[in-house]
Amino acid sequence: MSILINLLTGLLFGIGLVISGMSDPAKVLNFLDLFGSWDPSLAFVMGGAVIVAFIGYRFVLKREHPLFDTQFHLPTNQDIDRSLIIGAAVFGVGWGLGGFCPGPAFVALGLAHTGTLAFVPAMLVGMSVARWATMR
Repeated sequence: MSILINLLTGLLFGIGLVISGMSDPAKVLNFLDLFGSWDPSLAFVMGGAVIVAFIGYRFVLKREHPLFDTQFHLPTNQDIDRSLIIGAAVFGVGWGLGGFCPGPAFVALGLAHTGTLAFVPAMLVGMSVARWATMR
C-alpha cells in the first residue's frame, strides 16, 4: 500500500510541476532574470505552495499519527552549519545555471526536455559525490 501511496503522491507532485511551469527551465530562468525578461509567475506558484503547506501541516499534525505510518518523521536538526550553507549555495548555483532542481528535472526528463539529458546525469553524479564526501 505504501508504494501505491508514494506513486500517487509523486504523480500528483509531477502534474503540479507541469501545470505550474516549474518543469520548463526557460520559465525558471526568466523568473531568476530580475533585470531582463523577468517572469514573476513562479513567485505566485511558490507562494501558493507555501500557503497550502502551512495550512496542511497544521491540519495534519493535529492527528496522533499519519494515515499510513505509526509516527510522524519530522526533521529535528536546527543547526545552520557549513554543510548546509555549501549545499544551499551549490543548489542555488545549479538551479540558476540549469533552470532545474531535482524534482522538476525528473519530470522534465519524462517530458523529453533536451537539457535534462545532460543535467540529470550530472545531478546524480553530484549527489553521489556529496554522499561519498559526507560518509568519509
